[in-house]
Amino acid sequence: MAIGTFNGGIHPPEYKELTENCAFEVMPAPAEIVLPISQHLGKDAQPVVKKGDEVTVGQLVAKAEGFISAPIHSSVNGKVLSIGKENTPSGFPKDSIVIKSNGITASQPNLLPPLNLETITPDEIRQRVAEAGIVGQGGAAFPTYVKLSPPMDKKIDVVILNGCECEPYLTRDYRFMIERPDDLIEGLKLIIKALGVERGIIGIEDNKPKAIKILSEKVKNHKSIEVISLKTKYPQGAEKMLIKAVTGKEVPPGKLPMDVGAVIQNIGTALAIYDAVVKGEVLITAALTVSGKGIKNPKNLLVPVGTPIQDVIDYCGGVTEEAVKIVVGGPMMGVAQFDLHAPVLKATSGILVLTKEEVSKNPETPCLRCGQCVGACPLNLVPTKLARYSQLHKYEEAEDADITVCMECGTCAYTCPANIPLVQWIRLGKQKVLQMQKERMKN
Repeated sequence: MAIGTFNGGIHPPEYKELTENCAFEVMPAPAEIVLPISQHLGKDAQPVVKKGDEVTVGQLVAKAEGFISAPIHSSVNGKVLSIGKENTPSGFPKDSIVIKSNGITASQPNLLPPLNLETITPDEIRQRVAEAGIVGQGGAAFPTYVKLSPPMDKKIDVVILNGCECEPYLTRDYRFMIERPDDLIEGLKLIIKALGVERGIIGIEDNKPKAIKILSEKVKNHKSIEVISLKTKYPQGAEKMLIKAVTGKEVPPGKLPMDVGAVIQNIGTALAIYDAVVKGEVLITAALTVSGKGIKNPKNLLVPVGTPIQDVIDYCGGVTEEAVKIVVGGPMMGVAQFDLHAPVLKATSGILVLTKEEVSKNPETPCLRCGQCVGACPLNLVPTKLARYSQLHKYEEAEDADITVCMECGTCAYTCPANIPLVQWIRLGKQKVLQMQKERMKN
């Protein structure tokens, strides 16, 4: 079996052993949930409930607004306490619906009628995905309905399922591949049918031999689907890197995967599509890994969307005395938390409780001009230059140097022997450039 990869990248310590053998557990409903009306890229959803309303599991509480949007459903039975600004894992407060649970854990009813896998049409698949509020589970939370509706002039040749899970610690996708391989393949077939393509690929890093073996056996009789083993390297799971590793094609700067005939979906997204079509379920559960040396009982969990981070940590036994930092997401692209009342969102992949041993770095020094960040950057950028432009507020120069191309993967900061917070400076400069471009468009 061929081993695919891409240029650049890094291989940080994996720490997968903390949870890779932990089967998913279902976490009970919390006492209260917080549902931001923006849990996706695009326009905010619009609330259809008000303070004091009684709601049930799976009930629509905010409807999609426009093409690039996604509806929000309640993950508990209870009463709407308030609608207003609440802190989120991003660090920014957002309009949110707060619901007090009645304390009764209830299974999701079939709010949407189950559909037949054999007779379902592409339009029915897209409609079901939209109704179920499914967003990408890889982190960006792009509305999946939109990805399944490419423009007529974009010919899609291949669907690639991202089974890399290249961020350290995280093992939720791995557990899905181990625990639900048949459903996963059916989900992939639904995506293939929706897009009208002939070929489906599941790309898996070679540090997951059990998943590769199971899925390779399962697809032996599916002529249109194959499993490809990929080199274990971060950020192998990034869309452009994955396409390069699997197909050899390069997505040009400023272009999208569909511009080279590819659509990427996450493992969890494919399963959410299967559950929506076959079981009539809406997306109200987040699959996530709770890990790190600072959590007492690392687990893989199925958590009601909207559950406060603190509740998840408490369910895992709380933190150890050595814990110093809590991150939502992976350690490379995740966000450190200051408010543990912030909720788990649809696309939350992990909660990490890290010790000083895991996060400590030496003090920052001036740039050594060693070029390590340049060699590691998978997009062939010059991180030191971009960070310096940002520090000096030279945003026009940063734009010319392609700062908006950066995907903020963190490989540059990880490799920097001077411990310069490169990705943070680049992220700041990128935001300024994007604001500048928006103003330019208005004029």
